[in-house]
Amino acid sequence: MILPVLSGLASGLSLIVAIGAQNAFVLRQGIQRSHVALVIAVCAVSDLVLILLGVAGIGVVIERAPAVLDVVRWAGAAFLAVYGALAAWRAIRGQALGQLEPARGVSWAAVLGTGLAFTWLNPHVYLDTVLLLGSLASTHGPDGRWWFAAGAGAASIAWFTALGVGARFLAPLFRRRSSWRILDAAIAAVMVTMAVLLVS
Repeated sequence: MILPVLSGLASGLSLIVAIGAQNAFVLRQGIQRSHVALVIAVCAVSDLVLILLGVAGIGVVIERAPAVLDVVRWAGAAFLAVYGALAAWRAIRGQALGQLEPARGVSWAAVLGTGLAFTWLNPHVYLDTVLLLGSLASTHGPDGRWWFAAGAGAASIAWFTALGVGARFLAPLFRRRSSWRILDAAIAAVMVTMAVLLVS
């Protein structure tokens, strides 16, 4: 039991702890303290669902339906490009944390939709979480694979919670307009780069 759990934990963290569109979104929401619990829940639960699908063997279906991934790829690229353009615009305008207080008034539905889009419109999540983790889980046998899934799921919950909750400690840094410009410029670069990689 311990070996599959630790293996799942290490594998999950190795895939999720990276600069990406989803993590950048969670970080920004955490700094703004805007619907942080909802964002953490959406990302973590989505990851859990994808991990369970991979361990259950759905990866085989995805491998045999490349057209589905193509649709997700183009939709995801368009979404990332638009979000990247908005981040670039924020970087050009510049804003301080005090100016972002109204962001708390953003509806939970809008935040929910954005969080879901960052997860489910990213074809890499199907390749990494469903196919790769599903394949790794299968090496632990019929019973051990579910312990592997438990470890990978724990990694997702721990990471998103740490990123979302821990981001608030960066708030003093983001009282300065220049800090927001740097963050938004970095987010824009990540989003646009990922969009280009998806279509290429």
